[in-house]
Amino acid sequence: MTTLTPGAFELNDVQQQILDEAERFSREQLLPLASEMDNTEECPDDLFQLFAKHGYLGITMPEEYGGQGLGLFEQGLICQAMGKYNASAMLTWGAHDNLCGNNILRNANDDIKQRYLPGMCDGSIIGALGLTEPGAGSDALGSMATTAVKDGDEYILNGSKTYITNGPIADIVLVYAKTNLAAGHRGITAFVLETKTPGFAVAQKLSKMGYRGSPTAELVFNDCRVPAANIVGELNGGVGVVMSGLDVERIFLAPAAVGMAERCLELSLDYALTRKQFDKPIIDFQAIEFKLADMWVGVQIAKAYVYRVLAMCAEADESEAGRGAVHAHSAAAILYATKMMREAADEAVQIHGGAGYMWEMEVNRLYRDAKLLEIGAGTQEIRRGIVGKYLRGTQP
Repeated sequence: MTTLTPGAFELNDVQQQILDEAERFSREQLLPLASEMDNTEECPDDLFQLFAKHGYLGITMPEEYGGQGLGLFEQGLICQAMGKYNASAMLTWGAHDNLCGNNILRNANDDIKQRYLPGMCDGSIIGALGLTEPGAGSDALGSMATTAVKDGDEYILNGSKTYITNGPIADIVLVYAKTNLAAGHRGITAFVLETKTPGFAVAQKLSKMGYRGSPTAELVFNDCRVPAANIVGELNGGVGVVMSGLDVERIFLAPAAVGMAERCLELSLDYALTRKQFDKPIIDFQAIEFKLADMWVGVQIAKAYVYRVLAMCAEADESEAGRGAVHAHSAAAILYATKMMREAADEAVQIHGGAGYMWEMEVNRLYRDAKLLEIGAGTQEIRRGIVGKYLRGTQP
């Protein structure tokens, strides 16, 4: 595994090869699926087998589980490439490989890893993360209402989760529930729940503005029994699993914003070079040229910072100062990258004019997709709050 040294801004040869190959795969295999996925709000039944065939499952998993044995940095590069050409496929893959799989890898015991990670690596098990609830978004821990009550060697889950990526297609969900009501957020536990378990149901599949090809659902648990052996981490230790996962999720998703902005720039530049008005290409008009220049600068700045923070997170020490820096910088990186991406998508539609407003245009899809990354994995406001606490010297 090779990563950037702190402060470096260029990929080495191995990293560039990984990014180039992931872009080729995404351009050839995922881009042709993007329009239909968006229109039908479905992902192909064989999508995970496609990922597995080309070696894009289990990126951070050790080879003993059938994984690729790479690191967070490399996973982030692949996220960038997939986001560039098919954001819906990227999100479905990311919820499985990072949000669910990587959290299990980092926190679960050997038994759980042996039971679930090989299937996640070969595509026979699809994973999801179940944290957000109808009444618990930014306050996901404090307002959590889902409970898990011990009954012998099992826990009985009751409650619901919403906005769950892969919810309609998942075989397992890494779900969080309160196991000690008196302890508040210190009484939350993480479980691996198999969706074939009696009492589990997909209450509804949700229709979204963007990322429409990535299936999202509300999940319900009605006296749903989960073995105590499926606890991830420690009993009542779910807050640690959540927080370590959120830092990784934020910096993992930040490269997707970079990739999407790159695609907005590519499409806009091509259009500006070929679209003629007043007998000349519209790129000859300074108003359009300046928009393209600003998009390019934004991509370069975001890419440099995101790569730096990816390297920091991949190599971070476990000291209090190290964790605080990762917490702040991962929030800052996705804060900047997603704001830049939304602005790039807005300018891309503007450059395309009336054509950009048409549903079937790729820039239209990118525009609709852009907003989610300013909400998921902590809103922009939450991210600014994390950075603010860090600046005040308070451990976030």
